[in-house]
Amino acid sequence: MQKTHQAVTGKGSSLAKYQDVMVGSRSLAALLYYEWCMMLGPLPGAIGMLLRQIFWPRLFAKCGKGCLFAPGITLRHPSKIRLGNAVVISEGCILDGRHESAEVSIALGDNVTLSNHVMLSSKNGMIRVGDNCGFNSQTIIQSCIGCPVEIGPDCIFGQQCFVIGGGSYHLDRLDIPIREQGNRVDGGVRLEADVWLGGKVTVLGGVTMGRGSVAGAGAVLTKSVAPYTISAGVPAKVINMRTARPQA
Repeated sequence: MQKTHQAVTGKGSSLAKYQDVMVGSRSLAALLYYEWCMMLGPLPGAIGMLLRQIFWPRLFAKCGKGCLFAPGITLRHPSKIRLGNAVVISEGCILDGRHESAEVSIALGDNVTLSNHVMLSSKNGMIRVGDNCGFNSQTIIQSCIGCPVEIGPDCIFGQQCFVIGGGSYHLDRLDIPIREQGNRVDGGVRLEADVWLGGKVTVLGGVTMGRGSVAGAGAVLTKSVAPYTISAGVPAKVINMRTARPQA
């Protein structure tokens, strides 16, 4: 897949570039429907919410019942995005489903909530989110070069978290800039069920967080952690274990 700069500055008409980068199809019908839906995007209040609820579901690969779309959402290649039931997407969110070959590159389960200005970005990668997950404001989830991000059910994300698969560059050569050496394949990120990330947590490629594990605010996870562990620090280290306590 071309990088965005190459896609918008390369050869071809402005319309074709727009279709390739934003719509994900050269079909005239797809373009016109996308444009109609984007015109509804900024509409405020109950009328805007209702119109988006009526017309936007057809943009997606699949859209379950009861999904809500706030004003100011940016969609790229929505036909590669699948939404479960009762998904809530808040103001300023970006869902970027660009992928060369996958039919679905971003899949959200039931009852998923994206708070203000959350970004889910598939740069030729795959993002899978289980049921009942909540993403607090300004969180970024990104999957690059086939390194998937898999998030199990019931996960909680604090503000400004950053989770990325395939985001590190090769550093082997000194004769060319780092940006020209390409990204490293790292296996992606896996968060098992019931994981809690505090505010401003970073999870890097190659990391698995076991079921029920917790990362304290500001932690940077560079290594996998076992289920029910509590991690903190930069780089993060396990500082405690979650244990069951008798009910009062």
